Amino acid sequence: MSLDWIYYAISWILLTWHSAWDAIGVPVDAVLGTNWSWILAIVFLVVTVRVILFPVFVKQIKSQRAMQALQPKVKELQEKHKGDRETLQKEMMELYRKEKANPLMGCLPMFLQIPVFLGLFHVLRRLDPAKEAKSLYGWTAEQFDSASSAKIFTAPIAGKFGSTADELARLGANGTTVKVIAGILVLVMMGTTYLTSRQMILKTGWAEDPQQRMIQRLMLYGIPLSLLVSGSIFPIGVIIYWVTNNLFTLGQQQWVLRKFPPLVTNKGVTGGKATTPGGRNPVQPAKSGGFLNRNKPVAQVPAKPAAPKVAGPKPGAKPVNPKKGPAKRQG
Repeated sequence: MSLDWIYYAISWILLTWHSAWDAIGVPVDAVLGTNWSWILAIVFLVVTVRVILFPVFVKQIKSQRAMQALQPKVKELQEKHKGDRETLQKEMMELYRKEKANPLMGCLPMFLQIPVFLGLFHVLRRLDPAKEAKSLYGWTAEQFDSASSAKIFTAPIAGKFGSTADELARLGANGTTVKVIAGILVLVMMGTTYLTSRQMILKTGWAEDPQQRMIQRLMLYGIPLSLLVSGSIFPIGVIIYWVTNNLFTLGQQQWVLRKFPPLVTNKGVTGGKATTPGGRNPVQPAKSGGFLNRNKPVAQVPAKPAAPKVAGPKPGAKPVNPKKGPAKRQG
C-alpha cells in the first residue's frame, strides 16, 4: 500500500503553515541561529493533527473510565478463574463486549499519530540539498532549498544525532553542534514522554487487570527508554514534533481530566486520594482563611463536662434539705 497520500498531506500542512508565518512577517532568515518560520510550521503541524484527533482523545478518556468501572467485575473473574487463564481471557472479552468497553482504546490516539510521525520522518529525510528531485510531494525547488537549510540554534532540522560526516557536509552543519542540540532534544523528548504517561496513571490509578497494568508499565518506562536509542536516528525536526506533541498532550490531558474527573469507588478516588466508604471525602479540620494563618487548623474549644445526674428520692422517703446537716441526737 502506497503511503504517498500521507507524505502529500504532511507536506501540504507544513507548506501552508510556513506560508502563513511568512505572510505574517516571521523572518525567513535565521534569528538566533533559528529559522523560526519552519520551526513554527512543525509546531503547528502538531496543533493541526491534535485538533483533528481531539474527539478520539475524549473517547479514549471515556473508555478508560469504563474500564475503571469494570475493575470490580474483572477482579471477581480473576478470583473465580484463578489458574485457568484461557477461561479468564474468554470471560473478560465477553465482559468487555457486553459493557462496550475496549481495552485498546487507550492506545488509539497514539496509533493514529504513527502515520503522521512516519510521514514527517520521511519528508524530512528527503531534505538533502544534493538530491535533484526537489518537487516531490508538491514542494517547489525554492521551498525545498529553504527547508533543507532551516536550522534550530545552527543545527539543521534535517540533521540527526547519528548523521554521518558526509551528510553533515551536504547540510553545511557542524557535527558537534548537531550532536549537542539533538542530544538535548532527545532527553527532553524522553522526559516529556514519561511525564505524559505518569500524569494519566497518577490521575486514574493503576489497572487491576494484569494486561492493562503491563501496558501501563510499558507506556511509563518502556517507551521513554526506547527513545534513548531510536532518538539517534530521528531528524531534529521530528524530535521537535515529538516534544511539541508531548507538551500539547500534557495540557490537553490536564483539561480533560478536570472535565472528566477520575471515578470514585468504595476504595477511594482512583489516583490515591482517600475517601470514606460512602465515597465522600473524610472530614477535615476547619481552616481559617486569614492571610497569616492560612492552612492552620482552627483551635477546637473543649466541651464542658456534663453535670452528674442526681437520682430522685425513693417512693415514701422524706425529702432531704441539703443545706441542713444531720440532726443532733438528744442527750
